[in-house]
Amino acid sequence: MVFHQAEKQLNSSWTLMRAGNFGVPTTSEWLNDVLVPGCRIGIDPFLFSYDSAEELKEEISKKNHELVYLYDVNLVDEIWKESRPEPPRKPVRIHDIKYAGLDVASKLASLRSELSKAGSSAIVISMLDEVAWLLNLRGDDVPHSPVTYAYLTVEIDGGKLFIDNSKVTPDVAVHLKSSGVELRPYESILSEIRRDAVALAQFWSWLEEEISKNSVMSEVEVAEKLLEFRAKQDGFIGTSFDTISASGANGAIIHYKPEPESCSLVDAEKLFLLDSGAQYIDGTTDITRTVHFGEPTSRQKECFTRVLQFLDLKGHIAIDQAVFPETTPGFVLDAFARSSLWKVGLDYRHGTGHGVGAALNVHEGPQSISFRFGNLTPLQRGMIVSNEPGYYEDHSFGIRIENLLFVNEVNTPNCYGGIGYLGFEKLTFVPIQVLDFFNLNQFLRSKLIDLSLLSTAEVNWLDDYHAQVWEKVSPLLEEGPARQWLFNNTRPLVEE
Repeated sequence: MVFHQAEKQLNSSWTLMRAGNFGVPTTSEWLNDVLVPGCRIGIDPFLFSYDSAEELKEEISKKNHELVYLYDVNLVDEIWKESRPEPPRKPVRIHDIKYAGLDVASKLASLRSELSKAGSSAIVISMLDEVAWLLNLRGDDVPHSPVTYAYLTVEIDGGKLFIDNSKVTPDVAVHLKSSGVELRPYESILSEIRRDAVALAQFWSWLEEEISKNSVMSEVEVAEKLLEFRAKQDGFIGTSFDTISASGANGAIIHYKPEPESCSLVDAEKLFLLDSGAQYIDGTTDITRTVHFGEPTSRQKECFTRVLQFLDLKGHIAIDQAVFPETTPGFVLDAFARSSLWKVGLDYRHGTGHGVGAALNVHEGPQSISFRFGNLTPLQRGMIVSNEPGYYEDHSFGIRIENLLFVNEVNTPNCYGGIGYLGFEKLTFVPIQVLDFFNLNQFLRSKLIDLSLLSTAEVNWLDDYHAQVWEKVSPLLEEGPARQWLFNNTRPLVEE
């Protein structure tokens, strides 16, 4: 038994904890016991399943600990660096169909059918035996197990095998190509799953830098630069609609399209609204952010804050946090976003949300979140909708904050009428401008947010959202200006 072996091999500097035995604490219990509250606990996310990481995160939060994902470095690897043996490079071999029983194309078709049923567009497979089984391959990287070190991503219309290319013989290469599976370097698995948020982080970092240098740029030039960043992302096909790049009064034109001969220059002293989206081979994006590079007026800050708010003052956050019966049509939720504006006699003349296709149309019916109450289509699990309340003052400025949301089931303590309840999961992870980083003397000064209008719950929503943005996007950015921009713009409003 492993505990007996450990007793023999561990020296006196170690204490043996027999996991699973009566009276032996779990990892989270031990951490909560030995650490003072408020610590940061790092893990290598490649060594944890999603469920186990989420469980650990939840348990240690009881002592206000924060779970940190160390994507770039494993501390054991750093210690082991000098003496670590070279990874195995024995060639991979094809597992003949007479033993496998089913060809690769059939296995992948079955998996893709399950992906479609689950409303997913792709799956990342890291279990070595699952990779071997799906691709009818075998290897000799692990003693006693005929598997090879590799990752596999399967999408609706393709697949990629991440593996040391020196292991792939010509026969295996042909075998994979005939099954529609592309080869990628083993180390590139993380860069392969980066998408729209990375392009936007790079773009906003670039734009803020240009503004700080007093560069002169037109609305069209800014939109073209964003396209450049998006075009560098794997799987990019094109834009999902004409980019709305609008400075100052142009932001009040809801479907504004800048033209080279008539567009405005981006003015650092005016609000700038950017509504853009892209088509990727595995999905469609649509996002709006409103920013100010100078000093917004108190009126602009109030309007921006009311577009964002929820609870007794509702807006973007209200839709994000809504829970509703599974038979609810979208128009019922529309008022959630408007009530904060209504309280002070303001409104906006467009729907709060529209359906979005999966690598299809960016405006997809029949679902919507709109004041047009004739649309009785209920929101259903698996649908994607936008969440984009706004406010517009003619000839002055426009404000809109837009994320995409996935409709999913929600566990509620009660189930009135025997029906299920639904809510939303975030799909968009790009900072919302709330802090001022141009004024170094007031480094964490509120930018577009009027803090006097925010409740504690609203501040917590913003801080939690930005923590998620940093957690999901930072590992996909190399050290440099874009990663620093992301760090700056995901700082909590209230730091301990």
